[in-house]
Amino acid sequence: MSSIFGQLVIGPPGSGKTSYCDAMSKFLEKLGRKVAIINIDPANENMKYVPKVDISELIRHDEVMTTLGLGPNGALIYCMEFLETNVNWLIGKLLNLKDHYIIIDCPGQVELFTHHKSISCVAEKLEQNLVRLCAVQLIDSHHCSDPGKYLSSLMLCTSTMLHLALPHVNVLTKIDEMKKFSDRLDFNFEFYTEVLDLQYLLEKLNENPFTAKYKKLNTALVSLIEDYSLVSFIPLDISNQSLLLQVKNSVDKANGYIFGGNEPRDIQTLLACAVGAVSETEKMSTIHDYL
Repeated sequence: MSSIFGQLVIGPPGSGKTSYCDAMSKFLEKLGRKVAIINIDPANENMKYVPKVDISELIRHDEVMTTLGLGPNGALIYCMEFLETNVNWLIGKLLNLKDHYIIIDCPGQVELFTHHKSISCVAEKLEQNLVRLCAVQLIDSHHCSDPGKYLSSLMLCTSTMLHLALPHVNVLTKIDEMKKFSDRLDFNFEFYTEVLDLQYLLEKLNENPFTAKYKKLNTALVSLIEDYSLVSFIPLDISNQSLLLQVKNSVDKANGYIFGGNEPRDIQTLLACAVGAVSETEKMSTIHDYL
C-alpha cells in the first residue's frame, strides 16, 4: 500500500493559514502534483479554495453552538473531539485520494496543538494508515517586532512540536509587510529565523518596563527554548515563488516525500530552475529586499 503525503497547516488566527493553503496548492500544481485541500476547521467561513473534503460534511460548528449552548471555543473543541471519535470518516475520505498530495487546513485555536489531544490523536491515526504528514506552523512575522511576542511564538512552536510529535517546519509569514515595522526590529533578520543566542533577547525583555517584572519567568522560558533547541523559521511571502520553493523543499524532506513521492524528477528540476533554487546567500538577499 503506497503512502499519501501531505501537510498539516497550523498556526494562530491571522497567521495566514487559508491563504497559505491556497497559494501552496497552486504552486504544487505547477509541479504536476494533484493536490487536495482538506478543511478540518468547522468555523472556516472564508475559504479561498474549494476543499476536496470539508469537516462541515461531518459536523457543523454553528449547529453545535445552537444545539448544545456552547460558545465558539467550546463548540470548536467539541467538533475536534467529534472528529477524533469519527476519525474513520476522515481516513476513508483520504484513502480515496491516494493519487493526491493533501494539505490539511486546521483551526487557529492554539490550545488544540499545545495540550488538547484530539488533533494529535487524529494525526496519529492518519500516520497508522500511511498518511505521511509534516506539520507546517505559521507565525506572523510581525511578532518579531516585539521581544515578548517573539518569545511567546518560540514557546508556542516548541510546545506544539513536542505535543504533536510530527515532522515539523516553522514558517514566518507575511514578510512582504515587514517594511512597516522594520525600524522596530532589535536584531537582524537572521537572528529571528535562525533563533540565535537568546541571551540578547533576554536582555531586551529585561529592559522593557512591562516584561522586566518577570525576569525569573523570562529566564526560565529562554532556558527551556534553548535546552530543546528545536525551533527555526523559514521566511515566506506567498507571492514569491522562490520562497514557496524553499518551504516546499523543507516539507518534502521532513515528511519523506522526496523518497516516496511520485513526482517526476525532470519536472522538479525544471521548476527549480524556473523559479530559482537559490543559495543561502541569495535567499538572504531576497529577504533583505523586504526590509
